[in-house]
Amino acid sequence: MKVYRMPTFSRRDFLKLSALAPASAALFPWLSNLILPQKAGQETGPQNILIILFDAMTAKNLSLYGYPRDTTPNLNRFASRANVYHSHYSAGNFTIPGTTSLLTGLYPWTHRAINEGGVMAKELVDRNIFRSVGNRYNRLTFAQNIWANFILNQFGQDINIRLSPESFSAANGIVGSRFQNDPAGYHSFDDFLFKSSHTASLVFGTLQRLYVLRRVKQARETNSIQYPIGLPQTDNYPLLFSLEDVFNGLIDSVKKINIPTFAYFHLFPPHEPYRPTQDFSLLFKDKYQPLDKPTHPLSHDVSRTFLIKSRRGYDQYIANIDFQFGRLLDTLEQSGFLENSVVVVTSDHGESFERGEQGHETPMMYGPVLHIPLLISTPGQTTRNDIYQPTNSVDVLPTLVYLAGQPIPEWCEGELLPGLGGEYDPQRSTFSVEAKQNSAFAPIKMGTIAMRKGPYKLIHYIGYKDGFDDAYELYDLENDPEEMTDLYQSEQVIAAPLRDELLSKLNEANSHFQS
Repeated sequence: MKVYRMPTFSRRDFLKLSALAPASAALFPWLSNLILPQKAGQETGPQNILIILFDAMTAKNLSLYGYPRDTTPNLNRFASRANVYHSHYSAGNFTIPGTTSLLTGLYPWTHRAINEGGVMAKELVDRNIFRSVGNRYNRLTFAQNIWANFILNQFGQDINIRLSPESFSAANGIVGSRFQNDPAGYHSFDDFLFKSSHTASLVFGTLQRLYVLRRVKQARETNSIQYPIGLPQTDNYPLLFSLEDVFNGLIDSVKKINIPTFAYFHLFPPHEPYRPTQDFSLLFKDKYQPLDKPTHPLSHDVSRTFLIKSRRGYDQYIANIDFQFGRLLDTLEQSGFLENSVVVVTSDHGESFERGEQGHETPMMYGPVLHIPLLISTPGQTTRNDIYQPTNSVDVLPTLVYLAGQPIPEWCEGELLPGLGGEYDPQRSTFSVEAKQNSAFAPIKMGTIAMRKGPYKLIHYIGYKDGFDDAYELYDLENDPEEMTDLYQSEQVIAAPLRDELLSKLNEANSHFQS
């Protein structure tokens, strides 16, 4: 029995929108190449590996992990045949470091993709998951998030087919995307001409913004019933899309996959702006009140009223995405794809609605921005396996490489996930790094480091003002999962060795750079 319920929405209205964008015929140039060729002499035995990443999806707001609102019935359905990781953390709290750590098995202080719009160290680009799984696989990628594409562009020589960010879009305002051979170049071209910053062209930037406003207005008028808040769109480039169209594109892509394929699908939702369809925008008109936490000095001091309103919109958007994921899951089940494939569902980072902070553009490293979902279904798996040991996004690469039958690279900083070849190590420490204000070419002297070891989480603030130049917080996550009671001063017997270990790791990472 299908869990989701929703009327079908026609694509006809969206096709009208495509006429607004120049050269719209080039929107899907990849279609003729999507059926991946079988390499001569290649065996058909290796399984497919499919990663589905939902941008900015925190585990804290998923009913899959005990959230009181029923946001994820279809993820729950997938979980019934998957390994479900309950204490999985991102190595970064925004797209660039989080995605790079997932795809490289390296911590941010190693790969150095730590700035907004930044890229990883050039000498390390061959240390990526696409090369590591072996050339037996056809390697396919699609990322709606432009920043994720900056990272994927660095791995271009190890990827067979890269679908552009505007694939499956209803409207596309990126002029340079017509030049498909140089994706990094065309986004630089658009930045120069159009982005609303001091480097953009005054004339072209104004014209482009007027053009986009016109398209947005027409899109909202056309879809005012289905999308009352407006069509979903990316926040960094003018790409507008419907959730139905995006998942239709993913479903078609999966149907055309030839064994063996390694596919990475990085979806922008539920990243802000949160724009559910009409049916889902009516959900969760309940009396749920999240725990009121004190405003943090490093937050943007957002009011609790706004946080509660934003949380509800986010929860509605997640439920909407979960509905669409249910359609994709139907395809995976009915086609037999799950019988010979590894399917991974995860995120690059989470989203905060507490302590005066909404979103993830923050130096704070609490659970909502770091605790992310991880579900991995192995070929033919029919039962659920719940795993509570702490894990990190750097563990995904070695685990998938291992499942692909390849040797785990010696440079990898992650470990095999428990339940998929790895063993629980109570003495293991994992790290999350936030250093967007720090130079990628210098030691980390401004940022936030979080270390998880056993039940404890230590947070270290470096280089901030107002008492956070060299500050620590310590939480016992087993007894205090909401991180309400800071134990750093009262439990120095526990805190001191954790602090020494964190500083030792940070100093080791910094030793590769001149002061």
